Parts: sequence; C-alpha cells; structure tokens
Amino acid sequence: MALINLFLLCFLFLISGPIVQAACNGHDELCSRQYSNVSFVGAHDCPFVGPLPQQNQGWSVTEQLDNGIRFLQGQTHRAPITGTLNFCHTSCYLENGGPVRDFLTTVKTWLDANPNEVVTLLIVNGDFVPVTDFENEFEGSGITYYTFTPPVSPLAINAWPTLQELITAGTRLVVFLDYGADVSKVPYILDEFAYFFETPYSQTDPTFSQCKIDRPSNATASGRMYLVNHTLNVNLLDLGILIPDRENAATTNSPASIKAQADLCSGLYGRNPNVMLLDFVDQGDVIGAENGLNAL
Repeated sequence: MALINLFLLCFLFLISGPIVQAACNGHDELCSRQYSNVSFVGAHDCPFVGPLPQQNQGWSVTEQLDNGIRFLQGQTHRAPITGTLNFCHTSCYLENGGPVRDFLTTVKTWLDANPNEVVTLLIVNGDFVPVTDFENEFEGSGITYYTFTPPVSPLAINAWPTLQELITAGTRLVVFLDYGADVSKVPYILDEFAYFFETPYSQTDPTFSQCKIDRPSNATASGRMYLVNHTLNVNLLDLGILIPDRENAATTNSPASIKAQADLCSGLYGRNPNVMLLDFVDQGDVIGAENGLNAL
C-alpha cells in the first residue's frame, strides 16, 4: 500500500508540476526577506477618508489594503461623551474615524481573506492612554490571533523573521504604538521608537530636500528601522494652518518623488527606508514606487 501511495504522489507531481508556494505580500522575492529589510509605502492617517481638508485618504481602509497598502497609520483619541477609544484627527470634534475596535475588525476581516499578507499598524496614542486600553480593543476585535510577539524585546534589527516565517507562523500583524507601549503588559504592542526613527512631518517643501532624524530626540540611526514622512502640506492662507496637499498628491506620490527622497535618505543611512508614509495613496503610482525600492 505504501508503494502504491508513493507511486500516486509521484504521478500527481509529474502531471501537475512542483507545488508553488504563494507569494508573500504579492512577491515571491519578498518571502525570504527579513521584515526589517522590506520597504513599505504606508497610508498616513488611514482612517480619515473623504474630500474635506482634515481628511488624508481617498480610499477606505479595505480599499487601501485591496490595492496593496500593507502599512496603516492612524491617530487615536478618547471620544467625548461615549469615552470610546476612536481614531480621531487631532480632536474627535474635528474628524472622527470611528472606534478603534471597528477599525481592527475591518483589518481582521481582510487578513482572514488574505492568508499570505503581512500588515503593519502604527497607532498614534494622542491622549497617552494606557496600553491596556488598546489591548481591550484588540481582544474585543479578535485580531490578537494574528499579532506578532517578538521572542525578546526589543528585537535586534537583524533578528526579525522573514515575511514567510511570519506568514507560516500565522503572526501576520505587526503592531507599533508611538507612546505608552509596555511589552511587560501587552507584549504584541511594540514601542515604535525602540524600533524606528522618523524624519520630520508637516513638510511644505515639495522637493523633500532633507532626511534628518526628528523623533525620537537625540536618536541615532544605528540599529533602528526608519520611517520617512513623505506627506506634503500647504499653509492655508499663510496662517500657519497646515492641511494635506491633495491637489499635488499625484506628483508627491509619483515613483520619481518617492525615489528621490528615499535616495537622499539611503545616502545618509546606508539603507533604504523601511516606510515611506503617504497621504492620498489612491493618487500616483505608490505601489510602483514600493516595488522599485524593494528591487534595489
């Protein structure tokens, strides 16, 4: 019987060819790449969708994921009256993107349907709420099933698993919090600035002619991944009120513009950015830009 089974397996292999492993984040060549050696384009303030000045995206979160975005960032605040933890832009009175739990449920639904994708969340803790408050929202959404917990914290930049290892383990959601993370309490919500440095935000220079370290203060690039804020703003009526530059988003998000700043940064730090954070990811060829960075 064993010989018959072996014969059948060989026959199936011959008629079907070798079993081809599914691509990782859509690309075979990324499967063997460590997470810390992959470049992502990210959606800045991803839950704030619409045509108004305080809204940063044109696609819904699901549409962002469907169109290749694998790094989602958003700012949170306590909602007045209800007290729920919501994605809100500066204030929930200005722009309320809804409860964090609803957002996480949306991402979980997408991950359920896309088993070969690794997604990263960067959460801005605008009200400095305890990390356990975020844990409640993760637990309530059911998405903790997918979260990655490093074997040690902080994990060295050269010790990250590959995308394939994350996928195989089922830990396909990497979560960072800018302020208030405490892995002794919630081990899967990682301290952003233990792992990343960021370049300045609120840029009004369309040439993005600098790539200095802005946060954390007094940080060095050694041992950290890094995030480039490639988001362009306009100074409304020269009043010091900055709003996202929707009109020029296609140019800002062009491969040429993204590559130019990425080249400037890589010249300083000896490696490509890990994240290029963008407004209006529905404008320009952002995935083409990402592919170019990962091909280098």
